Amino acid sequence: MKALLFGATGMIGQAVLRECLADPRVTEILVVGRSPLDPAAPAGPGTSVAGTVFGELEHQDFTDFDGVATELTGYDACFFCLGVSSAGMSEADYTRITYDFTLAAAEVIARQNPDLRFLYVSGAGTDSSEQGRVMWARVKGRTENALSDLPFHSFAVRPGFVQPRHGVRSRTTLYRVMYSVGRFLYPVLRRIAPGVMIDSQTLAQGMVELAANGSPEKIVTSNELRRLAGQPR
Repeated sequence: MKALLFGATGMIGQAVLRECLADPRVTEILVVGRSPLDPAAPAGPGTSVAGTVFGELEHQDFTDFDGVATELTGYDACFFCLGVSSAGMSEADYTRITYDFTLAAAEVIARQNPDLRFLYVSGAGTDSSEQGRVMWARVKGRTENALSDLPFHSFAVRPGFVQPRHGVRSRTTLYRVMYSVGRFLYPVLRRIAPGVMIDSQTLAQGMVELAANGSPEKIVTSNELRRLAGQPR
């Protein structure tokens, strides 16, 4: 399986990259971003880790991917993990990153790879009606709906609280604090609300399985991700 990865510097993107490099089914992974990965990333461009060819594509304008369409051709899956917190953002600014960036990339990818599986990291509580009062949920819902209309196989991945594992960490300070506190509560919360709790490794394993084999469920929750990863629900 040849895969694209957007948002590799975020917490979920880091976990997905780690699992892709560890899974023998992933023969090639291309990270798309506006700047190179940190030098401490697991591999350098063009190198191979456990049989997986790893590369990076730097692209500055995330509103227009037509100029790199050729580089985005010939892939089986795309992990779209790019996203930001809506805290303190206007709806217009949040829409630009969440909706405009996603659709700009997805439309080119769908045109070049009509059989591709596109995994969009959304969130628990997303509003598919696009009419609710919560801004981020409306925008995420609009994004999911637009992706479902494109000529590829789209999946909306909706995790709830994600517990970081193996050194992956969020770039958002507030989230880092929440995860730091949450690690002590995770075992308890996992028992109380298993449907919204998942760790980053299980999440990434479920996403790789979804990318490889698909699922009848187009909206994929934490419970379904655990099932895909072979974990108890």
